Amino acid sequence: MRKEDTNAGHNQHHHSHSHKSCVSSVPIFNHLEEEQMNEITKTIHSVNYKKGETVYHAGEQSDSLFIVNKGKIRVYRLSESGKEQLVRILMPGDFTGELALFTETIYVSFAEAMAETSVCRIKRTDFQNLLLQYPTISLKVLTEFSKRLAQSEKQSMRFATEKVETRIALFLAECFDSENQTDTIELPMSKKDLASYLGTTPETISRKFTELEAQGLIEQKTHKLIKVLDLDGLLLN
Repeated sequence: MRKEDTNAGHNQHHHSHSHKSCVSSVPIFNHLEEEQMNEITKTIHSVNYKKGETVYHAGEQSDSLFIVNKGKIRVYRLSESGKEQLVRILMPGDFTGELALFTETIYVSFAEAMAETSVCRIKRTDFQNLLLQYPTISLKVLTEFSKRLAQSEKQSMRFATEKVETRIALFLAECFDSENQTDTIELPMSKKDLASYLGTTPETISRKFTELEAQGLIEQKTHKLIKVLDLDGLLLN
């Protein structure tokens, strides 16, 4: 099982350093003064997870905010038929469990470590105290919420209206857009997770990628690296 970094066996300096990096890397905190960040650092517990371990599961009481310090977490839901729907992938600096911050609730999704992952955990009561002390954190949290809501609405609309090809093309264009340094993008997730995220099957994803390649729109360099040869053509597809 995972273990919290609160026992005496851990090097105190090391874990306060990892707490600090958690606070300074997350956008909802990193705008604060050094002294304020030190205040927040005191409320944090570090928890480590191995690849495949569950951070929380649907139906469990939620009472904490989880911030990814190192590693990667996938957040997904299960439909009534047991089909998995990927909600998002969290990278260092991202957080989950945010609904617990405002209300006593149970998790409706699952969170699972995709690699060796280190998480900083803040209890609801501690976080609410921080919001009262530093109102600017509330604004940052609201900004992040509105981004997630917009993303989730966009995803729902695509499921209802767009063909699979269009969903794939839009997803690649968004990856391309956020990178924009180069014409080669690295998929942020496996094809299985991408299929779950886009509401299709891994076989369909592979087939559509092959079709896009045959049309001269993309080139599959490896299973994760995709070179976009014709972005306009891809979006008109």
